[in-house]
Order: sequence, then C-alpha cells, then structure tokens
Amino acid sequence: MQNRLRRFVQLWIDLFARHELLDHASAIAFQVLKSVIPLTLLGLAILGAGGQQHVWRKTIAPAIKGHLQPATSHAINIAVEKIFSTDSTGLIVFAAFLSLWYISGAVRAVMGAVNQIYEAEDKRSWPIRYAISFGLAACIALGVIGALLVAVLLGHVGGTLQVVAQIGRWIGAIALLAVALGLLVRFAPAKHRSKKWISAGSALVIVTWIGATLIFELFVSHVANFKTATGELAVFLVLIGYVYTSSIILMVGVELDELLREDTAGQRGVLHVLFGYGK
Repeated sequence: MQNRLRRFVQLWIDLFARHELLDHASAIAFQVLKSVIPLTLLGLAILGAGGQQHVWRKTIAPAIKGHLQPATSHAINIAVEKIFSTDSTGLIVFAAFLSLWYISGAVRAVMGAVNQIYEAEDKRSWPIRYAISFGLAACIALGVIGALLVAVLLGHVGGTLQVVAQIGRWIGAIALLAVALGLLVRFAPAKHRSKKWISAGSALVIVTWIGATLIFELFVSHVANFKTATGELAVFLVLIGYVYTSSIILMVGVELDELLREDTAGQRGVLHVLFGYGK
C-alpha cells in the first residue's frame, strides 16, 4: 500500500509538471480576479433595476458593516445608494460587457489548460474560440452568480421554512454550478472526451469549491477585521488564495477525469496506479 501511495503521489507530481497545472491556474485566477469589480457593480446595478434594494440594505450591508470602519462603511453605502437612485441601464451594459470580457479570458485560459491536459492541438479559428469563450462566460457568470445568490438569500430565511431553505440553498447552488461546469468541460476543449467519468471530476470541483467558500465565509465573518490596515491586507491575500485554490481545484478535477478515462480505455490511469494494476 505504501508503494502504491508513493506511485500515486509521484503520478500527480509528474502531471502537475508536464501539464503546467499551476501556471494555468495562475492565469485563470488572474482573469477571475479582474472580473470581481465589474461583477460586483453588475450585481448591484441589477438589484437596483429590479427593485431588490432590500438585499443590500437588509442582508449584505449589515453583514459587512461591523467589519469596516464607520467612515469606510458610510462611503460604500453612499456609493451603492447612488447606484440605486440613478438609471442603471448604462452601468449594467458596461459592467456586463467588462465582466464577460474578463471571464471569457478566464475561459480561454481554461481552454489552453484543458487542451494541454488532453494533449490535443486546438485547430479552431480564433473567431470560433472567442465566440465559444464569450458564450461559456455568460453561462458561467449566470451559474456562479445564481449559486451565490441562492446560497446567500436562502441562508437568511427563518421561521418554519428555515430547514427547507438551508437544504434547498445547497441543492440549488450545486445544480447551478454543475450545469456551468458541465458546459465548460464539454465545449472548452478542442477535442471532446467521453462523459462517462465527467461526474467524478465535477463532483470533486463542486464539493471542494463549496468547502473553500465556507472557509472563506467563516474567515470574513468571524476572523477578518477590516478596521485595520493589516486586516484589510489579509482579506485581500485570502481572496487571492481562494481564487487561486479554486483554479487549482478545477485543473485537478479535469485531470482526474482524464486519468479515469484512461483507465476505461485500458491504459495506465489513476486506478491502475492506486490499486496496483499494471506495472
């Protein structure tokens, strides 16, 4: 068993080096981080245009108010209320375009990573690649934002429906993330793979992402102190680490799918290495 585990660890070390998973994760994380600000503006503008200002006033603002200096909290609230009180059409269009542009950059980074994992050459023309990346970016943005909104809004439901809401928020979030991830893995690579093992990597990505999100939420809610310079810096560093870790998780999930596919094709994949089949 010890030798099998050693071979298993060595297999992943070799895969990380050969397919440059950490480099690809860094590129994906960089694009995702750039999209945070326009996505935030887009979400606030949509709340204002849809008459859902109470989501900010009763849920989001009170949650972050205690972690901020009064002046900082007041300034942020004034800016958000300004968005709510003005016509948000222009902001929605601008923030949506900027968000799609940055997220599509992350999708193209995923394309390059997945193609290297599959060891496939991408012969698609650049207009096709860009069209696919923008389409997937829109689906991913809707899926991720929808999952976050479902988790946050249903998490504050109380009374007799609290238990149902707590269960429903995770089921809804997982379903939305699964659809977004399934579309990404299906259409991003130049060469499609069998769907037989697609759920293994997807399950790993979703479960681990939810776990990382809960840890980040706990840190922000109970540990982080935005009232000091070091606290603000720490939260920023944790956000970077969270996005980078999520990107690595995605790469590992895709790599796991490929290894399991190799096992079903009679090649030496992860099951062979872990359970001692083959040489």
